Amino acid sequence: MSFGAFSLLPPVLAILLALVTRNVIPALFCGVWLGATMLAGGNPAAGLYDSFGDFIIPSVGDEWSVTVLIYCGLFGVLIGVLQRTGGAQAIARAISARVASRRGAQGATLGLGVLIFFEDYFNALTVGSVMRPITDRMRVSREKLAYIVDSTSAPMCLLGPVSTWVVFVMGLIGTQLATLGLEGSEYLIYLSSIPLNFYAWLALGLIVFLVVTQGDYGPMARAEQRARTTGEVMAEGANPPSGHEVEEMVSVPEHQSRKRNMLVPIGVLVGMIPPLFLWTGNFPENDLVTAVGEADGGQSILIATFVAVAVGLVMGMAQKLFDFREAMEIVVDGIKSMTLVYIILTLAWSIGSVTTELGTADYLVTLAEASIAPSLVPVLLFLIGALVAFTTGTSYGTFAILIPIAMPVAMAMDLPLALAIAAVLSGGIFGDHCSPISDTTILSSAGSSCDHIDHVRTQLPYAVTAGLAGILAFFVAGLTGSALIGGATGAVAMVATALVLRRCWGLPAERAAA
Repeated sequence: MSFGAFSLLPPVLAILLALVTRNVIPALFCGVWLGATMLAGGNPAAGLYDSFGDFIIPSVGDEWSVTVLIYCGLFGVLIGVLQRTGGAQAIARAISARVASRRGAQGATLGLGVLIFFEDYFNALTVGSVMRPITDRMRVSREKLAYIVDSTSAPMCLLGPVSTWVVFVMGLIGTQLATLGLEGSEYLIYLSSIPLNFYAWLALGLIVFLVVTQGDYGPMARAEQRARTTGEVMAEGANPPSGHEVEEMVSVPEHQSRKRNMLVPIGVLVGMIPPLFLWTGNFPENDLVTAVGEADGGQSILIATFVAVAVGLVMGMAQKLFDFREAMEIVVDGIKSMTLVYIILTLAWSIGSVTTELGTADYLVTLAEASIAPSLVPVLLFLIGALVAFTTGTSYGTFAILIPIAMPVAMAMDLPLALAIAAVLSGGIFGDHCSPISDTTILSSAGSSCDHIDHVRTQLPYAVTAGLAGILAFFVAGLTGSALIGGATGAVAMVATALVLRRCWGLPAERAAA
């Protein structure tokens, strides 16, 4: 049965409900239910039964899905171990000992944010809480601290080789590869999207530019002027979050925390992935390139994460930071912390199966080929991703809704899969940075103890600066087929825009130098 334009109803319903409810879980479920009802001839009771019997349960039950869910849980455990052993706090103290200026404090915040690339929540809470005393001492405004924390955490989770975001996106890519009948490693496809994730790179680049030049503009310039001249790191009447999450981060006495407690487990995690790729790809029976291409990326990351967790737990017990019983509690709590990810992934897989049965991708491909220039597809994906993420406050949900649509369209229009995926990822982060209801934005305010509205208000001009440059980068990359030209064009446009805004919307030179 061909549903034509009606095949768009389930994903459109999911998007609209996500915008209205600001919660992606019921939105995705209703999309699955509507699609199953359509396939059941319009019977909602049969559609509800089929939602579980034909889509949700089978989506969880196959080998790939179980692998993804297990290593998501292990990542949750790893984050708990790193938090409990205090390695990040030790690294922050080592950094702070070398900070002697406002520029240095901001640069150190950026550096720590780049180092903690494996989980956005952990990044936002840890970097904000451990760097706050240092930036306060150097008269850096809380608004600037929250901006650096927020604009580092999410981009780094998608630019690093392993993170909770990476395994989530790999799950979406792997399902679409199977649906489209394509060969290849979902992990390698993800890695190929990293250079094309223009907004993430531009957001980080803008932080570097602002830290080096101290050329703030807009509301941030006034906040920095206030902190620099009066020592008031928050605006009068500011109401920072109580931040109980921040207090929970300080769980290890200073004399017991060690830098190796984070560096060793992360080193094990990253270091084990290349040899595991070769092993699962039957090297040396296969040559190097073939082995990497045929590697089992999901299982490789799963095993590497398991070993990293085991190493971290053993190190914590050896230092008497916790006993074996407490170690098992960390394991259970870490798995529980990923419950939301489990639900979103399951429903994302399910709505992907529903749209496949309805022929949604085929219809979109036909429509796109007839009416949209291929060079505009990455820009369109970026803008839609930004809209969904801004209104829902979740990048995860944005990826879950759009990647199953972006990949078939890219295949049909002969666009690189990595470019289409990167456009969705970039749009999701951009919308997330602009949204006052974004979870990472809220946690960045909490971790930095900054008034949340002040954080959103001062960060927005910077996010829009990088976002506009990102639109140009995706357009040029789609037009020329060159990621290098697209990225370079976006970077030049961003710096030029920032310089103009600094001149027109910054502080007068004599005040800025005060």
